[in-house]
Formats: sequence, C-alpha cells, structure tokens
Amino acid sequence: MAFDHDEFVDCMTRYKGENQPFAVATVVRTEDSTAGKPGDKMVIRADSTATGWVGGGCTLGAVRKAAMAALADGQPRLIRIRPKDELENDDTAPSGMELHGSSCPSKGVTEVFVEPVLPKPRILIIGTSPVAMALSGLAKSMGYVVSIAGLAEDLEDFAGADHRFANYAIPEEEIANRYVVVASQGKRDRDCLKAALATNADYIAFVGSRRKADKIKEDVIAEGWDADALAAVHSPAGLHIGAITPDEIALSIMAEIVRERRMGLGEPTRVADDKTVASGAKSTH
Repeated sequence: MAFDHDEFVDCMTRYKGENQPFAVATVVRTEDSTAGKPGDKMVIRADSTATGWVGGGCTLGAVRKAAMAALADGQPRLIRIRPKDELENDDTAPSGMELHGSSCPSKGVTEVFVEPVLPKPRILIIGTSPVAMALSGLAKSMGYVVSIAGLAEDLEDFAGADHRFANYAIPEEEIANRYVVVASQGKRDRDCLKAALATNADYIAFVGSRRKADKIKEDVIAEGWDADALAAVHSPAGLHIGAITPDEIALSIMAEIVRERRMGLGEPTRVADDKTVASGAKSTH
C-alpha cells in the first residue's frame, strides 16, 4: 500500500479544524525487508482510527499503542519495532527509545517517531470585569482559545476573544471547556457561577473574596446545586502571589491554570484573609 500524501495532509487539516487531538507517526529508519519505508506517515486519532501508512499489521499495532500513550501524556516517542526474539539482544537502541516486539515473518526492523498534536487549551471567562479583560488578553497571548460570556452591551471591549456569547448564552460545545473562570465581580454573580457549574469543567474559579464566594456558594447550594461541586470551585481564584491590580490577578489565575494543566497537583496554598479578592488582592466591592 502506497502512502498518500494529499490524504494525510487533508486528514490533519480536518482534525485540527475540528479541534481534535491526534498523533503523527513518521517512519524514520528501516532495516531489511519492511512494508513501511522512511518518510511514510500516519495520523492516529484518540479513538485509535488511523489514516496513512507506516507498514503492515505488526508495525501498526505498536504505532497505535505508542500514539495512545503520546496522546495521554503529551510527550513524543521514538520507537523501534523488531522481531521479538531479537529484543533481548538489542543493545544499540539510544537512550529513551522504546522497543516493541514484532511477529512479522519478514524479520525487518522499523523505527518510527510518534508526535502528539493536541488542541489548543480553551478557557471560558464568564463576566466582563476588568479582571476578565486582563485575563482574556493574557490567556490569548499564551495560546489559549478564549471565550467570553456576558451581557451583550459589555462584549464590545472583547473583540480579541475567539468567541463571545451574548447574554450568557453559552452553547453546547462549550460544555466540554476544561478551564472556566467566573470574573463577574458584582454583576449577576450567582447566575454566572451557576453557568460555570453547568459546564462541569475540570477547573472552575471564582474571582472574589473568600467571604463573598462562601456566601454565594451557600445561596447556590440552597437552590439545589451540588455541594461537592461548589466545594471544588477555586476561590479565591489564582495562586497567592500578593496580586492587587487586574493584570496581577489575571497572572495569578493563569499561573494556577498552568499548574493545573502541566502538573495536576491539586489544591495549592490559598489565602486565609477574608478580605482577599484573588491571590492577595483587596476587595473593591
């Protein structure tokens, strides 16, 4: 089977347009008789469906396995696929190369580089406060897809956002958003927090003092919302860096999101003072 370059490129373009994660596998070296040749490529989706060509079934199984691992941890891999009975005696593999056994009767060796291509991280900001404005610009500069939800008349200042949702009408596709920040700061705070909870996001933060956040949480729980979900809301939002200005608060929030995304270490140290808005900022309302 020949490698079809146009089909491969079209497939990658489509997946990127759909914001779907995928891995690209490229044959970089072969020995002896192999079906795949250097330069052959394949794109593998998260559901393990594949388009392209890297070789026969023996090679494909190892490539799919490496692709799933790469998509899971975001790290590329260089793999060598060779006959199982030769694996123990293979002392030529460079550091970091993964070895995979093959039962292919041709006895060939194939080396493949597998690289994950992950969608841009997405952040949904609910509210149009000065902190929301600062956070929108900072997240955009860091490569995030930025969506803003607020009253229609307040969205004009957010022309740089990728998506703007008037009157808090958050579409279904935003339900899968992983990072959600409520930055309403006095304008429909309860409704904004409930809209954030409805996304079921991995990370939800509320910009406001601890005392204010606790009172709003109590009110929302009284309306029937899940107490455990509200307990998981990051409030005050952001890491404690002594932030005061909207730009500094936005920085503290993005620092917390980066920590969550890259390290997943859970709840960081937070500010105990009830007068803090976020990360040490004094309340202005």
